[in-house]
Amino acid sequence: MTSDVAISAPETAAANGHGDAHTTAGFGALTLGSIGVVYGDIGTSPLYAFREAVMAASGAEGVPTPAAVLGVLSLILWALIVVVTLKYVVILLRADNNGEGGTLALMALAQRAVGTRGTTIVLLGIISGALFYGDAVITPALSVLSAIEGMKDVTLHFEPYIVPLTVIILVGLFAVQSRGTARVAAFFGPIMCVWFAVIAIAAIHPIIQQPQVLFALNPLYAVSFMIHHGIIGFVTLGAVFLAVTGAEALYADLGHFGKRPIQTAWLFIVVPSLALNYLGQGALVLGDPGAIVSPFFQLFPQGFFRGCMVVLATAATVIASQAVITGAYSLTRQAIQLGLLPRFEIRHTSEAHSGQIFIPRINQLLLVAVVLLVLLFRSSSALASAYGISVTGTMVVTAMMGFVVIWKVWRWSPFTAAALIAPFLFLDLTFLAANLLKVFEGGWVPLALGALMIILMYTWRRGSRLLFEKSRKLEFPLADLVAMLEKRPPQRVPGTAVFLTSDPLSAPTALMHSLKHYKVLHEKNVILTIETAQTPRIDPAERVRLEQISPTFSKVTLKFGFMESPNVPKALAIARKLGWQFDIMSTSFFLSRRALKPAAHSGMPRWQDRLFISLSRSANDATDYFQIPSGRVVEVGTQVTI
Repeated sequence: MTSDVAISAPETAAANGHGDAHTTAGFGALTLGSIGVVYGDIGTSPLYAFREAVMAASGAEGVPTPAAVLGVLSLILWALIVVVTLKYVVILLRADNNGEGGTLALMALAQRAVGTRGTTIVLLGIISGALFYGDAVITPALSVLSAIEGMKDVTLHFEPYIVPLTVIILVGLFAVQSRGTARVAAFFGPIMCVWFAVIAIAAIHPIIQQPQVLFALNPLYAVSFMIHHGIIGFVTLGAVFLAVTGAEALYADLGHFGKRPIQTAWLFIVVPSLALNYLGQGALVLGDPGAIVSPFFQLFPQGFFRGCMVVLATAATVIASQAVITGAYSLTRQAIQLGLLPRFEIRHTSEAHSGQIFIPRINQLLLVAVVLLVLLFRSSSALASAYGISVTGTMVVTAMMGFVVIWKVWRWSPFTAAALIAPFLFLDLTFLAANLLKVFEGGWVPLALGALMIILMYTWRRGSRLLFEKSRKLEFPLADLVAMLEKRPPQRVPGTAVFLTSDPLSAPTALMHSLKHYKVLHEKNVILTIETAQTPRIDPAERVRLEQISPTFSKVTLKFGFMESPNVPKALAIARKLGWQFDIMSTSFFLSRRALKPAAHSGMPRWQDRLFISLSRSANDATDYFQIPSGRVVEVGTQVTI
């Protein structure tokens, strides 16, 4: 998913008002950056994917046969070609939302295309976003654990320390998130380049020793394996999918690096290195079936070189984990802006790059979940069973929304769009079904996490809508109130009052309470509404809309993209150019803080009412979220039943 480390492409895009502006960073720098950020997850899959797939294919005997090795290899190689290269690199990278990719960006694009009938699209977006959190928890645990397990191949004395060292590394990784990733991100690309070069070179000698492994390039071996192995072949397919986990990152990081650098890195560096390494592991196991216990690390000579490889693997898995963690921050910010989650505190870790953010609450929750997973499963093989379901679920949803975009946005006929997407959707559904067989072995973990996030997102969206509708019924029409106040004005006080409201047609609660209790009105009054567009970023020229509704009242609408952090004072400064004399030091911002209580009869079950109320209490203060100077804010408390 989206990872906000390194490379200033999004910020350039924001400055220019276009999501696909990547010209300030050189093509080579963007390609190198994409290798470090986009391909960390899929690039570390050789640590465990081939091993798990062959062990699944070997069944109860546990001894891999040449037919099983070649069949699994063929499945892995063709999964990389069909799922990653054709579906993502060739097709979905073209389905961008103003240069941005990812499931929520695709959801916003599809929803904009279908208009008011987009409820199903929103539901699909909620499901895919929720499943990503399951991925964000499992990836760091599985990746780092699989790398540290390589120490067993250096010395068996190290085995008792694998889990404690994994936990220490993960705690350290989450602890440094608050400092930002700008400094270390510069090393991500070069380290991952070294990783891909080393895993490719190490595979050459075994391939030369067992050249028959190249038969796996023939897709008939994959077909033959599936036909002759029945249920074992189907189970194996779930493990084969481990080789393509991380493919979503190609699409999610589109806005950070651009289409061409991501495609170039994949076609010329990543996929050749991965293919060579998988073939090398296959050749090793063909020569020595016992090597299946740890085929990746046994590609390297015992002793110093293998020890160095464990260190490099650990660095690569930390990079893969970092990309997923920052992707979770980015997804959370998009979900907040799209009204799927309450406002959480968002800290910017870089003055130069607006995309580099840190969300303390998400960081804490991810850390607790990741450490619990490591302590619960204790080995990468056990964790591998939990992996895959969330990713396959996301891929299925992406294919469905991709169909809507191809049909409605690209304006293809529905039959042509279906003909293009149907084979990929069938393959994704097959992988999902194969992964669902692992529910009781650990697959319940991402499903439980995903279900929890779906409930939270759905509750927040539904509760917010009910609250908005209830508030609108109780509130006074703004036009009528302004007409009354202009006709019989109360006592005036100098300065400007800005009243924040989500409904520009109704009188803000803070304004009504101010009139009721203080019985005064400022010389200038502004009704301020903040809107979130279904595009990643908004051109600064379109940021502010100003409407004069009376001599002393005006409406200001500020528009932000779902990838932007709303900064009200900075946006209001633009209004000066439109004729509004805005001085922050003589302006007071009035916000209404609502205390929610469950109503006797509401549109939601009682448990959902209580969940929505607790979510609203956990929301970050609007003052901080909209970056309004706290010394200029007046909060008015009201009690609302829902």
